[in-house]
Amino acid sequence: MTTLSETDDQAPPAEPSPPPADTHGSQVGGKSDLDIGSGQTRMEVAYGAGDGDDDAKAVVAQKASLGVLFEQVYRPWNGTLGPRWVRNYAIFRHHVYGLFRGKGHRHYNPFVRLAILVIFLGSLTPIAMIFLSVTISGGEGADFLNRMWGVNRYNLWGQVLGYFPRNLCMWPLLTALVVGGMISDDRKNGTSAIYFSRPVTRTDYTAMKYLSAAVVLGFVIVFSYMLYYASSIVFNGEGWAFLIDTLPYFLGGLLAGILLVVTYTSIGMALSSVSQSRFFAAIGFLAIIFGTKVVALMIEMIFGTTMFYILSPYDSLAHVGQWLVGIPANYEHPLAFSVISVLIFNAASIGLLVSRVSSLEVTRE
Repeated sequence: MTTLSETDDQAPPAEPSPPPADTHGSQVGGKSDLDIGSGQTRMEVAYGAGDGDDDAKAVVAQKASLGVLFEQVYRPWNGTLGPRWVRNYAIFRHHVYGLFRGKGHRHYNPFVRLAILVIFLGSLTPIAMIFLSVTISGGEGADFLNRMWGVNRYNLWGQVLGYFPRNLCMWPLLTALVVGGMISDDRKNGTSAIYFSRPVTRTDYTAMKYLSAAVVLGFVIVFSYMLYYASSIVFNGEGWAFLIDTLPYFLGGLLAGILLVVTYTSIGMALSSVSQSRFFAAIGFLAIIFGTKVVALMIEMIFGTTMFYILSPYDSLAHVGQWLVGIPANYEHPLAFSVISVLIFNAASIGLLVSRVSSLEVTRE
């Protein structure tokens, strides 16, 4: 009688049966990839089944397989550079031409373009009223319209520095829309690196940005003022005597309009260079113009003094403009205070603008 152990020792070892054919996947180590992907296989490997998992090695990404995304090599330009004015004109054209065409120039939102157009057409409403007064054949209506909208000292001053609606609804909004993203967009997107990687100095960059904003404001404010004066002469058929009589205070109003454009541009550009948000620059400018006006008006109503109007950019400009045009001033404080206030506003704004531009990045990190 043979025991079970003897029978096992004498019996030849059984050959392992071949793994079953897998009709859906390949075989790896006796198991199909379907079995490998099962939850049971993952659990065995995780808890150690003793099937060679002690020698298992994880396949990780090697350094050589990472590759290189890109290789940036600076190759200096050895050719002949264009003149300095060409590079500066490219900055100017990029911002100004964007109002009329978008391809290759600064993108202005359609709402911004429409708002600027409405403001420009609104500044030309006196021309339409003068034309209407000319078409009416005589009568009190024609005389009333001519006195109301015709050329005189008060109307020339009001065409530029009138508070309603120009300096309440039109000029501050126009400035906020134009200067809002002039430099703040460069700070936000890092496009200053594109400027300064070219042979463009910070002085040229600042001057062209400033000039671009001033030209847009001047086109709406100063050009509409000149067009109003010229249209009144043409429609009424005025002669040389009228031109000689009105030319001095026309030039005074023109100088007041230029001061308005320069001051508003300086304040707006300084605010645009401080932040990376065009919304901050626009709201900050409106807050300065309207906030200082309201505070000075409240102080006048309570204490009966106009001295604090020197803190308001608009009122300081209005005081200087009244003197330039030759109309009685609405302010009791000396004119010299308003002149000094306008100079301080411009000097402080330009100083802040230059300081912030000097801190712009040269390379994009």
